[in-house]
Amino acid sequence: MAETSIEWTDATWNPVAGCTILTAGCTNCYAMRMAARLDAMGVEKYAGLTRKTGGRAKWTGKIYLDRKALSIPVSWSKPRQVFVNSMSDLFHSDVPAEFIAEVWQVMADTPRHTYQILTKRPDRMVDIVPGLTKLPNVWLGTSVEDSRVLYRIDELRNVPATVRFISFEPLIGSVAGASLKDIHWAIVGGESGPNARHMEPAWVDEIESMCRRNGTAFFFKQWGGRNKKATGRLLNGRTYDEMPATASV
Repeated sequence: MAETSIEWTDATWNPVAGCTILTAGCTNCYAMRMAARLDAMGVEKYAGLTRKTGGRAKWTGKIYLDRKALSIPVSWSKPRQVFVNSMSDLFHSDVPAEFIAEVWQVMADTPRHTYQILTKRPDRMVDIVPGLTKLPNVWLGTSVEDSRVLYRIDELRNVPATVRFISFEPLIGSVAGASLKDIHWAIVGGESGPNARHMEPAWVDEIESMCRRNGTAFFFKQWGGRNKKATGRLLNGRTYDEMPATASV
């Protein structure tokens, strides 16, 4: 994969495919639907990564390491912001540390790109990243869907990174008790798709206020819903496309 419609990045890069449902934020994961579609199209990389349960595609827990994909960013001459593993989680327990190191080497070899790595497993990120080279072109983030997983932010704070960011998407509950100390960027978005859960405007306002208090860049991605284009991405009459101050692309 290369070009993407994700508002906060330029391209996606998937050296890993497949995942496991972990918490409530995973319930309606778009990547499960996409993986099932690609499997049905005969794309070998996605074969067996999902199964139909209750009429919906769910991860089987199978992980596919795609070494052929490792060289893709090398072929991109123009600098890009690159979302790493939009179809998986680089820090899934079944992704070997040695493979993560291979991904890291590619990122080190292509400093013209800025890489955005998002995980729901920052505890494993804490275990592995300190043993790798700290790269100025690699941003590290975690997903937080509601107050039940606020501990992920504390774990992320323990990771050495040029930029630390939080994706509050899908935001399915208030995170009023969160601290954004030492967090450089916050992305907020409502869930989209046929079974999308509602996002209260007050939850979004809470996060924006936190960002202002902590000097954290605020990016409002979408309201979501069954038709995310219809609901748009205006918040209080304007768009918020803020990026971290250290953004190099």
